[in-house]
Amino acid sequence: MLDNQIATSLPYKLYRADQVRDNERTAAENSGCDMFALMQRAGASVFRQSEQLVPDAQSILVLVGQGNNAGDGYIAATHFKNAGKQVVLCAVEPERELNGDAGRAQAYWLSTGGKIETYSNSYLEQADLVVDALLGTGINSAVRKEFSLIIDNLNASDVAVISIDVPSGLDANTGQALGQCVQADVTLTLVGIKIGLTTGAGKQFCGKLAFDDLGIGKAFKSLAKSCASVLTIEQFDSMKPRNINSHKGSYGRLLCIGGNKGTAGAIRLSSEAALRSGAGMVRTYVHSSSVVQVSAGRPELMVTDEGLEKALEWSTCVIIGPGLGQDDWAEEAFQMALKHCQHHCKPLVIDADALNLLSKQATAYTINDCILTPHSGEAARLLGVSVEDIEGERFNYARQCAQRYHALCVLKGAGTIIDNESTTWVCAHGNPGLATAGSGDVLSGILGALLAQGMSTELACKYGVTLHAKAGDEVAETYGQRGMIASDLFAAVRNLLNQ
Repeated sequence: MLDNQIATSLPYKLYRADQVRDNERTAAENSGCDMFALMQRAGASVFRQSEQLVPDAQSILVLVGQGNNAGDGYIAATHFKNAGKQVVLCAVEPERELNGDAGRAQAYWLSTGGKIETYSNSYLEQADLVVDALLGTGINSAVRKEFSLIIDNLNASDVAVISIDVPSGLDANTGQALGQCVQADVTLTLVGIKIGLTTGAGKQFCGKLAFDDLGIGKAFKSLAKSCASVLTIEQFDSMKPRNINSHKGSYGRLLCIGGNKGTAGAIRLSSEAALRSGAGMVRTYVHSSSVVQVSAGRPELMVTDEGLEKALEWSTCVIIGPGLGQDDWAEEAFQMALKHCQHHCKPLVIDADALNLLSKQATAYTINDCILTPHSGEAARLLGVSVEDIEGERFNYARQCAQRYHALCVLKGAGTIIDNESTTWVCAHGNPGLATAGSGDVLSGILGALLAQGMSTELACKYGVTLHAKAGDEVAETYGQRGMIASDLFAAVRNLLNQ
């Protein structure tokens, strides 16, 4: 399989599938073409992408259903045939005559001498490349048996797969499989990038994401308002050079609270990440049993197990949660920190166990500059739903979390989502190597450091998430994904910050 990624050359706006369906005809008309011409462009684009995916492929299997997605497949099959490839086109219902533009595409394929076959595993075994045009964005219920059997066979094979618009069986809005779903090597999405392809399971199923606006992008964007934006590191300007006469106090006083008995590592990672991300001074408040473990080998950290109230008064912003625990010591620190930040309007990053404590509160805390960084399990507890609910509708629940707590919500995972109650962003960077103990603690440290240096909460959130994920990609590119540990990110983060 190819690496799972969104190319940095893609547009940054994301749309729901219904937005594309409702506006593409008008956008085409406003651009001087009709829907069949658009289908012809789509088929040609599939052919070009396939040539890039498997340049020497000679045997092509095209799998089609009954909708417009099938029409794109018929046109693509014609291009392969005209290029001298051996093309087998299999339809789920080979005797069915399609209607509308898909019917025209089907008739065009037949007029060139093409045949419509019944699917057989033998065709799959002989193929160098499969074009998936079984199901499009209109699917909203469980995949039918006749499709699911083909999808299962396809996923069990080693043949390269390019899916048209969305992998068949994927909900284009949520990114969840509707039963079986094609695991594509490349997904060529058309007219507008579908939001479900960028996060959670959708990011896995689509493989490498490619895009073609089919020549109507400008007209489409004038009609449809995007529902989210993609974040890449290239969108952010470099941080300004530091003033020559600056001092450590110029770059913030960050207080990190956590490190209960037996869990010193998490707050150490957050604190050191904050130092490596440019915070001027970092003080760490921990349980008395964790002082030595946190301070050992990192004398730049000011570590204390007493005087939390004074430490809070000293700070300009706060991180709470890594290794905090949920016992009486943790509860006392949590209540004191949240009341202080609420009363003094200090930026606050709430992570890990502090999120679990927050979910148990009878009354809501409202802090003007607050970032919540839940993974799906923590988000489920914050919202009183299941993890499956969260992963099934990541965009919806990121918005609900932001609205319930009046905070910026960072819903971590494949395609981390940021939501500020009204606007949504998705991080394009990141890889499975970041699924390692302490990775989230490093992220909270980065966010705290950017806040300490005076960034707005929204910018710190967007840049910090992107920086963390891109650092993971840099480490993976050099050393590989397996074996990555959280502290490996420090050097990469520092390097990216200074570019």
